[in-house]
Amino acid sequence: MTNENSPSVTAAVTADNPATIDNFTTDNSKNIFAAIDLGSNSFHLIVAEVKNDQLLIIDRMKEMVRLASGLDEKGKLSKEAQQRGLDCLARFGQRLKNIPEENIRIVGTNTLRKAKNGARFIQKAEASLNHSIEVIAGREEARLIYLGVAHSQSENDQNRLVIDIGGGSTEFIIGKGFTPDYTESLHMGCVSMTLKAFADGKLNETNFKIAELYARLELETIKNTYRKVGWTYATGASGTIKAIGKVLRAHNDAQEEAVPFPGITTGGLKWLIKEMIKQKAINKLQIDGLAEERQAVFAGGVAILYAAFKVLKIESMNASDSALREGVIYDLQGRFHHEDVRQRTINHLIKQYHIDIRQAKEVEKTLLNLYRQVQSNWPIEHFNSEQTLQWAAQLHEAGLSIAHNQYHKHGAYIIENSDLPGFSRREQHRLALLIRAQRRKFPKRDFKTLPENCYQSLMYLAILLRLSVLLHRGRGEDNQPEITAEAGEKKLRLVFPEGFFDQHPLTLVDLEQEREYLKAIKFELEIKSPSS
Repeated sequence: MTNENSPSVTAAVTADNPATIDNFTTDNSKNIFAAIDLGSNSFHLIVAEVKNDQLLIIDRMKEMVRLASGLDEKGKLSKEAQQRGLDCLARFGQRLKNIPEENIRIVGTNTLRKAKNGARFIQKAEASLNHSIEVIAGREEARLIYLGVAHSQSENDQNRLVIDIGGGSTEFIIGKGFTPDYTESLHMGCVSMTLKAFADGKLNETNFKIAELYARLELETIKNTYRKVGWTYATGASGTIKAIGKVLRAHNDAQEEAVPFPGITTGGLKWLIKEMIKQKAINKLQIDGLAEERQAVFAGGVAILYAAFKVLKIESMNASDSALREGVIYDLQGRFHHEDVRQRTINHLIKQYHIDIRQAKEVEKTLLNLYRQVQSNWPIEHFNSEQTLQWAAQLHEAGLSIAHNQYHKHGAYIIENSDLPGFSRREQHRLALLIRAQRRKFPKRDFKTLPENCYQSLMYLAILLRLSVLLHRGRGEDNQPEITAEAGEKKLRLVFPEGFFDQHPLTLVDLEQEREYLKAIKFELEIKSPSS
């Protein structure tokens, strides 16, 4: 595992180790997974081989990029911070070359959620890595952290509290086994707290109390719920808590009558706070067990954890070696074994919003039939297009639970603004846009906000969804006829069986109206039947 005292870039394998990435063969590469965590304080890469549902870490890298410290008062990432991140990812990219693309997942967290120019940075990073980057919501980050921690510990049926102090946010999760029941992401981290309470670099009782107060105020939102639910075990994850654990262990081992290390306790944190304050400066902390690279943001992290111990009445805590990136790999692996949490999320929404399952299935059937006929003729970017269409069909009537009038807009709002476990923000946004575009005037302006390489692809998918919804507007029990779809550039011809429109004159009227809607986006819809 990575040692906090090692240089800023670390690797778990050597050039002559036969397990290095350069020596992967085609036979075993399908079991090799990689995850990159673009954190607010540091960027992490792990590469692992999955054996018997367990991760064997074969490569690990970390760089202290301090992305959060590059956010200015307007919420924009500085050029310097962006360049640090891009330089780091260029080095990480070398480790991904022989890993199957579908086995790689890259996630961004708090700073990239907040940065107003984050999309521009992500675009550059994706070009550098030749791989997509997902910016995940705070609760999704919490879910993945819990998954990584839970897989690293013995399974039991008692509540577990997990805390992860990142650079810009801190996640609090309570769960049992591999299932998180309560997930929260609070807007405080070791970097952001340092900038807020220790911006002048000084460390004294006054500004430490101020940092603790900031943290306590954030914790007020979860205090009552978390205390009421309770837990048997408390575990900390990621750099700050691991660093605190190492410092306290070093102190414990240095005692004349050393006893087995009790983990992180309130007493240990109080001793640590006194030792830090004696040294008067956050970037000159000379404490056994503390790496130099961690010094500048250590006090901010300690203040957050100390406040959490007091507010939530935590007695002791152990540190886990696993966190977000391990959780990302476990989640990614699950998608290959039909355990995709995203489909569970979709199923939950279907129940929550009382969606007509039969109608959704009929729309989905027609939609996939059309898509499979035209996908080779349209330049549709690969972002799980078929699966995205399935989800859109299954959820297209979610807005009916609010009102029939403008239900497509209500549905889009639900999807855009809900916490959807397993989905990145980009996936949610695309899904919401498809549901928004399913009927009436095409929302061209909303689609224009998409990156150029995605705009055309999603527009094609939206057209197919619109047509599938339209063809099932009657909600009849009769099966849809075989429809032939012929696609050209910005053009689609639908050929219906002979006599179909004699039996379905309203469908013909709807299709003619749809043709007018699509003219507004310079798309041609042609409707044919043998008799026409």
